[in-house]
Amino acid sequence: MKKKIVIGLSGGVDSAVAAWLLKEQGYEVIGVFMKNWEDDDDEIYCSSREDLIDAVSVAETIGIEVETVNFSKEYRDRVFSEFLDEYARGRTPNPDVFCNSEIKFKAFLEHALQLGADKIATGHYARLRERDGAFQLLKGEDGTKDQSYFLYRLNQEQLSRTAFPLGHMYKSEVRTIAKRLGLANHDKKDSTGICFIGERRFKDFLARYLPNKPGNIVTAKGDTVGEHTGLMFHTIGQRQGLGIGGDGLPWYVAKKDMTRNTLTVVQGHDHHLLQSPEIYAENLNWISDTNPSTKWVFGAKSRYRQKDAACTIKDINKATCHVQFAEPQWAVTPGQSLVIYESTVCLGGGIIMDHIDY
Repeated sequence: MKKKIVIGLSGGVDSAVAAWLLKEQGYEVIGVFMKNWEDDDDEIYCSSREDLIDAVSVAETIGIEVETVNFSKEYRDRVFSEFLDEYARGRTPNPDVFCNSEIKFKAFLEHALQLGADKIATGHYARLRERDGAFQLLKGEDGTKDQSYFLYRLNQEQLSRTAFPLGHMYKSEVRTIAKRLGLANHDKKDSTGICFIGERRFKDFLARYLPNKPGNIVTAKGDTVGEHTGLMFHTIGQRQGLGIGGDGLPWYVAKKDMTRNTLTVVQGHDHHLLQSPEIYAENLNWISDTNPSTKWVFGAKSRYRQKDAACTIKDINKATCHVQFAEPQWAVTPGQSLVIYESTVCLGGGIIMDHIDY
């Protein structure tokens, strides 16, 4: 009997080609379109409807079944509520990270197993390797598309039930295959919006769920130079949209003070308040279930679009870890993820803790 794989069909080109590759490899492939957001899914923001049409078209073209499953409640309870809590605390969360661990590789995996699947698959650009009975998460071959950063919270059970068909491929190859197969979405642009919610004016969207609380924009010396409409609308390192004029170097957000409701800004990209020689992280997850060594040099990312930065783990326990970098890191942002690598192997990581005066 053919092994059964259930793949998440998003309507995008990556999951479409991944599904075709699996079928070519001899698997029984079933597509599942996940609908995880229902608020304001109307004429203006109807991306899920368009994505479903694309997913059905892909399934028909490559000859597989597709079904729709609604995880809206799970998404709201497990991902979106945490997303709002983090913004209310003045932090900048990354919903894609928890969307993966709680929805795509938990709720979806559980659903797939109920369908009798041996494994699930997605269109992520990442790789898996089994070593000594344990599964390792590796970076995707295409360094410009590698998505292991968003997958660092997965565990051994989830990885053992997962396939990443695109892990060894480049995005250009994927689009070439999609065009050759005649897939209608072969040139569809990549999604850059909030996981499962889509692209929209973020400020307006967030204001629907959290109250605005205007306050002062101040310099590091405490001088007032403007007014913000709410700390939740700003993130560390932000340059645009501050509404601060004047001559000299551009202004950047360096700190958010929730107690005083002030936004601290500094002038110049290389200002010392934007540089962090060390990072503390919490809510840790180590893919191998064992802590990495504190006597080794690793690479780490404190944001997705960043090269690995050389670092050492100074201290680690069940709750937190303390990482020191060879070179200071720019605009480290509480709520984002610190992900640690050993060469191409993603070891895991945690959530960056609130600002510490070093």
